Amino acid sequence: MKFRADPGPARGAEDADLIVRVRKGDIEGFNLLVSRWEKRVFNYLLRLTGNPDDSLDLSQDVFLKAYQNIPKLDDVGRFGPWLFRIAHNEAYSSFRRRRPEVSPEETFFERQTAPGIAIDLSLAVTGALDRLTPEQREAVVLKVYQGFKFDEMAVILECPVSTVKSRLYTALDLLKTELAPTSTRGMQ
Repeated sequence: MKFRADPGPARGAEDADLIVRVRKGDIEGFNLLVSRWEKRVFNYLLRLTGNPDDSLDLSQDVFLKAYQNIPKLDDVGRFGPWLFRIAHNEAYSSFRRRRPEVSPEETFFERQTAPGIAIDLSLAVTGALDRLTPEQREAVVLKVYQGFKFDEMAVILECPVSTVKSRLYTALDLLKTELAPTSTRGMQ
């Protein structure tokens, strides 16, 4: 599992400078923001949807909405959580548009590993993540794969930090049990 490095204040300052440029009409400033964030947004959406084509389409929608709404961003230092909130909203809107008769929870995790196939660690982790609730899975994706802090996750998920922590720690406990070697399951 690969963790992203914390961007630190330097990246935040650079993002803030680019946002100021974008607000003045500088398209190249926005292109630079996109190039900095597009991979992370795409990967986040890919983990939610499980479909690269859908994730690419949603990523484009996310950046279009970000461009249209960047004047409304109150705290330029919180661009990352704001952008991921847009991504979260776009993913859930997509689920509702495509399959209104099925809840977003059901659309997240329809992929199943075929029985009898040797599963490497990556597939095992993906399978274990698929068995979490959508809220738990999203907390894991935001924390482990995207490296957001709890307060940033709370902004993205629009819930209290305590709820974010509860979802994450419950999910991590479930993953620990799910991914434990067969011989040690049930012994904890």
